[in-house]
Amino acid sequence: MSLTRKRGFYKQDINKTAWELPKTYLAPAHVGSGAYGAVCSAIDKRTGEKVAIKKLSRPFQSEIFAKRAYRELLLLKHMHHENVIGLLDVFTPASSLRSFHDFYLVMPFMQTDLQKIMGMEFSEDKVQYLVYQMLKGLKDLKPGNLAVNEDCELKILDFGLARHTDTEMTGYVVTRWYRAPEVILSWMHYNQTVDIWSVGCIMAEMLTGKTLFKGKDYLDQLTQILKVTGVPGAEFVQKLKDKAAKSYIQSLPQSPKKDFTQLFPR
Repeated sequence: MSLTRKRGFYKQDINKTAWELPKTYLAPAHVGSGAYGAVCSAIDKRTGEKVAIKKLSRPFQSEIFAKRAYRELLLLKHMHHENVIGLLDVFTPASSLRSFHDFYLVMPFMQTDLQKIMGMEFSEDKVQYLVYQMLKGLKDLKPGNLAVNEDCELKILDFGLARHTDTEMTGYVVTRWYRAPEVILSWMHYNQTVDIWSVGCIMAEMLTGKTLFKGKDYLDQLTQILKVTGVPGAEFVQKLKDKAAKSYIQSLPQSPKKDFTQLFPR
């Protein structure tokens, strides 16, 4: 990444965040913010297209922050998938390495995310189309990580926490309500199949307008799941590697699984 000379930039405060943008990006407006940075929209005057610009939060504050920023940049740079957000540009207002404290990522603008429109009534055709796109680009799925445009096109966002698929993953990667039971039960021993569970939970929420498993903590999350799936039998319990999880499941009274036609009557 080359260091751009500062004279081609302008400063602007957006939602209490100081931005320094190239003059090629006009009419910046606040979109959202989180633990890892802030996002604004802008018009690229070279193309006339609306883009999303992400300012990473303190990317060089520590080695951990720097590695996270580098990982996100590297993944976005090499990601060429129609259902995963791509990288259009990278820039910094710094004119030297000494002043290099911030950098910005430019990505396609998507009107909203699935979490914000989850209360809408989705037709079955739209549910099928959205789920199909999720399955094509699986990773760390929750509604807030799924951007959608007015044509119902979906792109997966946020690779700041992405991990290589052949490593063991930790239990905090997937938001609790969309967390697979094997994440809760085995904790350090599961693979990318947990994303299939997340897709199912999101699909159920689109169909019913309600979160399927709304646990208050990880134990309550497991309880909510077992109310629907039923308590597993001895054969399944013996496969569990975590002794505490095995003991907890064995302590539960047996209960049958619910009929899915009752959960999803339409």
